[in-house]
Amino acid sequence: MALPVVLDVDTGVDDACALLLAAQHPALDLRAVTCVGGNAPLEVVVTNTLTVLDVVGRQDVPVAAGAALPLLEDPVDARHVHGRDGMGDLDWPRSTREPDPRHAVELLRDVLLAAAVTGDPADRVTLVPLAPLTNVALLLRTYPQVAAGLREVVFMGGAAAEGNATASAEFNVFHDPEAAAIVLDACADLGIAVTMYGLDVFYEPRVSRASVQPLLDAAAGDGADLAARLIAFQCDRFGADSATIGDAGAVCAVIEPAGVTRATLPVRVELAGTWSRGRTIVDRRDWSGGLTHDPHGRARSEIDVCLEVDARRYATLWFDTVTGGLG
Repeated sequence: MALPVVLDVDTGVDDACALLLAAQHPALDLRAVTCVGGNAPLEVVVTNTLTVLDVVGRQDVPVAAGAALPLLEDPVDARHVHGRDGMGDLDWPRSTREPDPRHAVELLRDVLLAAAVTGDPADRVTLVPLAPLTNVALLLRTYPQVAAGLREVVFMGGAAAEGNATASAEFNVFHDPEAAAIVLDACADLGIAVTMYGLDVFYEPRVSRASVQPLLDAAAGDGADLAARLIAFQCDRFGADSATIGDAGAVCAVIEPAGVTRATLPVRVELAGTWSRGRTIVDRRDWSGGLTHDPHGRARSEIDVCLEVDARRYATLWFDTVTGGLG
């Protein structure tokens, strides 16, 4: 039975890679996609998301627009990484469909409550946020009853080591650190399992330009062509012969959890530091003797943190799926 999933995205080149995987892999039942401002402004994110789903014939998946702005921060997009249109400036034909009329938080609520009503654990949904956590924070604090329909949250964000938006902070958490802190606290309150797929593993699964060149040459205008162009764009942008699949790695971790090595660790989000605002403080200390001497105590949120990844396994999983290797 396919695993029910919902993606929350700010599409984004690597969000597009993740959508191509989640929409086509037979192990997943993609129930909905919700959008938030992040890599690009919200209206661009929505169009990009609909475009990717259209390419692979998944117009059946509802897409809803959510929060355009962080809870407190001024928005800072990442189009210097993802292109002016947020999706590689590929001149790809854009979707003309309209999104679901519901707000993203309402769509998430409806999908998760429907999963809870059946009482069947197999219907519980894995929520995969690949973006700033604004929508998810609003959801869990406004409708905590949705926890009954959640299997777990697997989010792309944070880092145990260094950041990318700043030396300390990863972009998704940096963009809305209050939302990230709220989500971790809410999940602790509601007993929701959480996995953090952060920068410690994010960059490692990579696909070479040489491997996608035949698809570029064919220019078929399908999902495989789009996937190849997204890889080629990143190679060109960064002057490399391979590119990360980025957010798609978090979807791989849902499909094949054994591909990552995890540790259950206390995690906090720094909300105040001049140089460290938005940092995920991952506590890897041995607490056998030091807890009573730390004035902060142990973090309330203990989550599974991905520390190592089988990069080849996930790169192959992504490539085979988006190019039709499973068919």
